Amino acid sequence: MKQTLALRMGQQLAMTPQLQQAIRLMQLSALELKTEVRQTIEANPMLDLVEQDEEEALASDEGEDPLDDNGDPDAPGGLEDPAATDDASGDEDADAAFESDADETPGSIEEIPDDLPVDVTWDDVYQPSRAAASTPIPAEDTGFEERNSAEDTLVDHLLWQLNLAPLSERDRVAAHMVIGYIDDDGMLIASATELVDAMDPEIGFGVDEMEAVIKLVQTFDPPGVAARDLRECLLLQLKQLPPDTRMRTEAVGLVRDHFALLANRDFGGLVRKVRLTEGELVEVMTLIRSLNPRPGGSIGSGGIEYVEPDVLVTKRNGRWTVELNGDSAPRVRINDGYASMIRRGDSSAANQYLKDNLQDAKWFLKNLEYRNETLLKVAGAVVERQVGFLEHGEEAMQPLVLADIAAAVDRHESTVSRVTTRKYMETPRGIFELKYFFSSHVGTVNGGEVSSTAIRALIRKLTSQENPRKPLSDSKIAEVLKERDIKVARRTVAKYRESMAIPPSNERRRLV
Repeated sequence: MKQTLALRMGQQLAMTPQLQQAIRLMQLSALELKTEVRQTIEANPMLDLVEQDEEEALASDEGEDPLDDNGDPDAPGGLEDPAATDDASGDEDADAAFESDADETPGSIEEIPDDLPVDVTWDDVYQPSRAAASTPIPAEDTGFEERNSAEDTLVDHLLWQLNLAPLSERDRVAAHMVIGYIDDDGMLIASATELVDAMDPEIGFGVDEMEAVIKLVQTFDPPGVAARDLRECLLLQLKQLPPDTRMRTEAVGLVRDHFALLANRDFGGLVRKVRLTEGELVEVMTLIRSLNPRPGGSIGSGGIEYVEPDVLVTKRNGRWTVELNGDSAPRVRINDGYASMIRRGDSSAANQYLKDNLQDAKWFLKNLEYRNETLLKVAGAVVERQVGFLEHGEEAMQPLVLADIAAAVDRHESTVSRVTTRKYMETPRGIFELKYFFSSHVGTVNGGEVSSTAIRALIRKLTSQENPRKPLSDSKIAEVLKERDIKVARRTVAKYRESMAIPPSNERRRLV
């Protein structure tokens, strides 16, 4: 094989660190963005966080908000879409655009040149901190442990009650074994025989003794805990009700003796078996429905997940306006004190360190502003197309895909996908993830399109307004939707119904 040298021209996409940073910032949630900003400020002395009082002073000095009411800020010139470059079909010139604009920054950044003449030295500016060794805690900042302590689990709740019970050491070991086999729903997932087999044979614990320990644990809070099936769970809760509870005795007999008919919702058979009038059976069923089939679900169900909206949507003077949430989009600026220390023509390590950090700070501010600008544009385009939802609710939701918004804001679909994932919009109807406003469509009889979200809302409305004695079947729901010019098959109705956790018609049948 002969070796030769040849010249070849081609284009290659280079993922620079600045480009990677832009992509990473684009996909961060509001809470993650705050963490990223804080870590960047701690690592780069050239960056400062603008406090709220300073931000209000800057806004008053500027005379106007940098974001106008309709949520369409002026885009920085020459800045291309950085997030689209990681996709093969994205804009291949985005990296070049970032390189060409490396020395241009919007707002106050462009006022800071790379080399600044200074008349001071480092020792003149830097002063050691003489802060007090300790800071007193304000009186109102008490209760930290109560606010931030981990929530007790169901097992912790049961063990706490076990420690208060007067038991022998032998029975206490067996009770620990029982509690260890209780799942998150509060159900005991092992039989008495299996629990005895799992214990140390030297203890010599019998099945009858284990049954007695199980009965003891079943008296703990919440009512119905440690039951081995749904029937036992309901019976435990009924027996713990006050004796004078109306229809308590009838409900116990119905669950104990006719649970199969109750599970199948065979109300005709129940009326014949229990010898109750229809009105009395309605009272019994109402009492049974008040019980909790998952007694452990209300304890230790997990910590609260806080969602901070990135975008705020309000109606002002008859127009829907979009603006960034100032609390979720922290403002960062260049530290003028450190920037003024940079000396022109100085090639020392300290001066070069300041220059490098200043350049990194400029890039971070540019990428942060680009993220906020793209998020605001995308949110504004979504609101413009989903005004019907804001005015009338889910039934007026319009079909929308990423490509529609990408074309409207002149961004790549991958960028729109990143900026709508884990980003939340606060509206008068609640807080929604931006992804919620995107949905597929179903054709209508007249050739139009209806959002799948709107169809789900219609199905939910129809099932909530149906006659409980004769609930609507999936086929009947499809017919009703067809009368409204919506072409949807029965299996599609079943798929949407199951996605909303709505049971089938035979399980929705009830007397009232």
